[in-house]
Amino acid sequence: MSRPKPDFLAILRTLRKHGVDFIIVGGVAGVLHGAPLSTFDLEVVHSREPGNVDRLLSALEELDARYRTHGDTSLKPRRSHLASAGHQLQMTEAGPLDLLGTIGKGHAYGDLVPQTTELDVGKGLKTRVLNLAALIRNQGRDSAGKGPGPTGHSAPDTGGKIQEVSVFTAASFAAQFLYN
Repeated sequence: MSRPKPDFLAILRTLRKHGVDFIIVGGVAGVLHGAPLSTFDLEVVHSREPGNVDRLLSALEELDARYRTHGDTSLKPRRSHLASAGHQLQMTEAGPLDLLGTIGKGHAYGDLVPQTTELDVGKGLKTRVLNLAALIRNQGRDSAGKGPGPTGHSAPDTGGKIQEVSVFTAASFAAQFLYN
């Protein structure tokens, strides 16, 4: 599969169309909260409940998702992969999608839901986004809460000032990251 130009909105619409329960985390969540970050993939924590995993598999089939590997690019995600706490790094026809069973110190979907905000991320699409405080606590930490996490990302050193960054509107996010 070639590396498509990321269309995060298309990925999000497909997940919503299939009724997948998920939370946007990582760089896209930071951008939605106004952080001056660049990001090249969409990271979501998904519910690992069996029905949700089935809906997620249907969405991934529609997106023609495959594991991002240097070798065999035909490996598709399976139910057992998506039901695990691990990170499933996918390439879809709409761009890179990181499916995370947990983040930080083992925080799963159900743990994170109370720490989310529902935002309109573009063209009327509303979805859950990890709130800024939780994002700062969880971003870039491994299961021990130290250093870069399993995806190799580290939270930027903001000197505690990230909360003072003015918030982009969802329309601004869409213009910069979803429609380009």
